[in-house]
Amino acid sequence: MRMKKAFTNLKLNQKFTLAVMVIVVVPMIAFSIFLYRNISGNIIWQAKTENANRVKENYSNMQSIIEFSNMSVQSFLNNQGLKDMLVRLKNDEVISAKDYLKFDRNDIAMLERLVNSNPYLYQVRVYAYNDDFPEMMPVLYHGSRLLEVPWGENYEPGKWQIDYPDTVMKDFAVNTSDHLMALVQEVTDDYGNPIGVVEAAVSMDTFFPELYEAKAESWACFVSVDGKVHDNGTGGQGWQPDKEVLEAVLKGKASGEGFLTEYVKAGGDDMIVVCQPVKELSGTYIQITSMKTEMNRLSRQRNLLIAVLLVIFVCLAFAVNGVVKALLKKFYEMLSVVRKVQEGDLEQRVYEPGRDEMGEMSTQFNKMLDRISVLMAENVNREVLIKNTEIKALQNQINAHFIYNVLEAVKMMAEIKEEYEISDSVTALGELLRYGMKWTSSDVTIRQEMEYIKNYIQLMNLRYDFAILLSIRIPDYIYEQQVPKMSLQPIVENAIIHGIEETENDATIYIKAVCRDEDYEIEITDSGQGMDENQVELLKKKVSGEIEVSGGSGNGIGLKNVQDRIHIRFGESFGLHFASKEGCFTKVSIRLPYTHREADGDLNACSENGLFHEW
Repeated sequence: MRMKKAFTNLKLNQKFTLAVMVIVVVPMIAFSIFLYRNISGNIIWQAKTENANRVKENYSNMQSIIEFSNMSVQSFLNNQGLKDMLVRLKNDEVISAKDYLKFDRNDIAMLERLVNSNPYLYQVRVYAYNDDFPEMMPVLYHGSRLLEVPWGENYEPGKWQIDYPDTVMKDFAVNTSDHLMALVQEVTDDYGNPIGVVEAAVSMDTFFPELYEAKAESWACFVSVDGKVHDNGTGGQGWQPDKEVLEAVLKGKASGEGFLTEYVKAGGDDMIVVCQPVKELSGTYIQITSMKTEMNRLSRQRNLLIAVLLVIFVCLAFAVNGVVKALLKKFYEMLSVVRKVQEGDLEQRVYEPGRDEMGEMSTQFNKMLDRISVLMAENVNREVLIKNTEIKALQNQINAHFIYNVLEAVKMMAEIKEEYEISDSVTALGELLRYGMKWTSSDVTIRQEMEYIKNYIQLMNLRYDFAILLSIRIPDYIYEQQVPKMSLQPIVENAIIHGIEETENDATIYIKAVCRDEDYEIEITDSGQGMDENQVELLKKKVSGEIEVSGGSGNGIGLKNVQDRIHIRFGESFGLHFASKEGCFTKVSIRLPYTHREADGDLNACSENGLFHEW
């Protein structure tokens, strides 16, 4: 409300400037917002695509390592020489040095070559269920060494063990890994009895290269089904999400059943999170990339664009305001003239108005002032005429009262001489004059209009040698509806003059009300000479205004006046309708709305079983 009032109080040039600025600025702001969102969306989509492709590539490498590990384990499990040696060791057989040497040269050497030919494997170890034999490193070890590895006491055959240090070779090798993962499988004899354990170990930085790379805006981890998070453990090197943010992001991701890439806003940072379930490891590989740097750069560009647009808008506002002032110069000149005219100086004029639209308005304003001067002179003369008319109207009113008094005297004289027909005629004439001259309201009831028509028919019967009968069938409910005064009598008069008078025979005029839900009709039918189709069409065109009519009898101007008054009072959907048959009848129907409804039950009085007044 305050903004509307403030805008209303602005000058015209300020309103134009503001309107132009709104027309220009709003689309530019909308376009800038759309452009920013579009660029932001493209950056996020590109980042999601790049990260998804990188994770898919890593996952493909994981699958290759898993497949090679499975193949290596199967090669160890299918080596018959190894199985025979493990059976002999489990049964505590005495094995000669020659057998050990032969086993080492043939089977151990072959298995070692198999491990060395696989670039992904860290080591494949076999643990025998015996500690009383010379270990053949790096392949065959004592069974007690299982107790040295974290998973040795509680492992599930066929499952991968994740993230444990190399405790077996820490005293024998120079380069050992603190982060291993291995596929552990039991070795069984031909009868399915366990005879040893095989461990196909892979370095985790080979399996998960992203976990052990300290990057400025990227971090990866592996989340097992128990919720344990395995990450690089860089101790602050590289980027890493906040702990609370990480917990919120990782919640529910470990048990994901499908590949997922999503854009996450948490902890004041924008991140791309890619989740890749690794079914073989019973967990999910997750890579999180920070978009903070990229989004900050985009925000700086957006702020710079806004600053540039603001400068452009300010310059544009001053330029538009100057142009509008120049264009409205003539307007302000005319406004100055208007103010002087308002003070009473009607001699003021706009000089040199010009030829544009503002000049045309100034010219028309000058003409208006000239016209006002003429009208003021005419108004003085009109006031004199009105005063004269009022005096004449007072005289007419005095004359009307004189006529009423004379008619009353004639009536009493007729009654004294028992000339009752003359007395009734005088009474009817008096009522007719009273009804016609009394215009206290533009609307009357149907009952009042009917009384006027009865008096009119009574006087018409004095004039003619033939009789005119009047039949009225109207419910009480319709009698109380209102119509414009003198809207039914012209139709009756028209029926007598143009329908009955020419026949010079006794005739009847039927007046009937037909009720509907929302409106009703008054039907006025005469038993006169009627009209042919051409005459009916001509009458319709005159009444509708398609053919211009002038004053005089017989040209339809009376019916047209009735039609016009009904349209003005009730609307175009109401009015007159005509039907006629030559030599038989003419019917004029007037469609009218209900002007009041005292109660819903009053409509029952308008039904076939309702109360009617007949005359």
